[in-house]
Amino acid sequence: MTVAPHPMTPSPTAPPKATERPQAWRRYLADLQHFADAPQPLATSGTLVRVAGLVLEAAGIRVPVGSLCEVRMPGQPVVQAEVVGFSGDRAFLMPTGEVHGLVSGAQVVPCETPVQAPKLGQAAHPWRRTEDRSRHLPVGRGLLGRVVDAQGEPMDRQGPLADVHPEPLVRRPINAMDREPVRQPLDTGVRSINALLTVGRGQRLGLFAGTGVGKSVLLGMMARYTAADVIVVGLIGERGREVKEFIEDILGEQGRARSVVVAAPADAPPLTRMQGAAYATAIAEWFRDQGQHVLLLMDSLTRYAMAQREIALAIGEPPATKGYPPSCFAKLPQLVERSGNGLHGMGSITAFYTVLSEGDDQQDPIADAARGILDGHIVLSRELAESGHYPAIDVEKSISRVMTNVAPREHIESARRMRQLLAKVNKARDLIQLGAYAPGHDAELDAAVRLQPAMVALLQQDTWTRAPLTDAVAAMQQITRSA
Repeated sequence: MTVAPHPMTPSPTAPPKATERPQAWRRYLADLQHFADAPQPLATSGTLVRVAGLVLEAAGIRVPVGSLCEVRMPGQPVVQAEVVGFSGDRAFLMPTGEVHGLVSGAQVVPCETPVQAPKLGQAAHPWRRTEDRSRHLPVGRGLLGRVVDAQGEPMDRQGPLADVHPEPLVRRPINAMDREPVRQPLDTGVRSINALLTVGRGQRLGLFAGTGVGKSVLLGMMARYTAADVIVVGLIGERGREVKEFIEDILGEQGRARSVVVAAPADAPPLTRMQGAAYATAIAEWFRDQGQHVLLLMDSLTRYAMAQREIALAIGEPPATKGYPPSCFAKLPQLVERSGNGLHGMGSITAFYTVLSEGDDQQDPIADAARGILDGHIVLSRELAESGHYPAIDVEKSISRVMTNVAPREHIESARRMRQLLAKVNKARDLIQLGAYAPGHDAELDAAVRLQPAMVALLQQDTWTRAPLTDAVAAMQQITRSA
């Protein structure tokens, strides 16, 4: 009968002869001695004592916030949960799955990180236990072309993932002084953005709009046309119907080959939705560290904040602005700051986050907070969408804060001139519609009215037509020269 090796048993790799490498043997035996003498804490378990709404309470367990646990019951599937807080000897856990069937007294067991015994030839003391009980999810090139959920499990029925390895969901942030500055323009393929809201590689922007104004369509255009090596799409808290439609109708076969889609739809638990956003960001970070230029599209940042609000209120955090607890406004920059340029010589993450404006109110607390932490905002207008103007970008209310760093002076002057003409004609719109406008009194307004059809044509674009950056700038300069 073959006996399986004990998990603590060192690797059975055949070591070299003692006469050839006596120093390596001595170090190896010393490491084994340390491994055997090191105290390994016994696995503790707690008891489920309360289930109230979204929160599980466990007694008799002490693990750090962010640790993973399993709730076990005979005859029931294991429920994974994450520690989100504690009070005295009670730990508050948020489940990532269905809690139906759980009863008081269920066993709560922390998920331990496996301990690896030393191997011959490794550095000294590689066996030390790291008390990292946080979630590790798969990343790697094997994710390209795949659709996964917030747990890293495939959703596309194409078999298990290959060429991936586990990485922690939360990583140490990059020192702000070590980041590469935003200096190169990025061609998004959208004419109005390229011309008037030029994006820099490594920039973080928000798409601000109400429901049904065309955010997903605009994201799809950028996913198809943006010059990027890898595209990571995070569908967080949105309709489950959009997952398959985004892949088949928007990305297509060519776009899907260089894309990774992480889906955490609206019916997922709040912790799963937050985890989906963090997982999409972790995948983008891994590709950035490989020297790739990544386009991160997250729909939406508001649903991420709503998930945090659900968790915070469930564990007793007091509400603040419009019911959002203070932790919501702390979580947003922690997520957004993970994108951007990497260290010198590494890749970049250019991120677009959609932000839902409740009732088209641009002073919504999440929208207001997002504007302060992003490098620009693109506002979609319901009025333009209702008039058939697509993409419905309100240029006057939108801004790219790095445009002056990535665009030449002639481009910036031409964009400023076109903004002036648009503002002039929009301000006099009522007079023009009432027939009270008479040419000859204001030369600036006369030029704006004359060029309005050309400006509107420049700002409109078919969803299946790509507009390169150079062509968009040339078309805008041609309009402004004739003003």
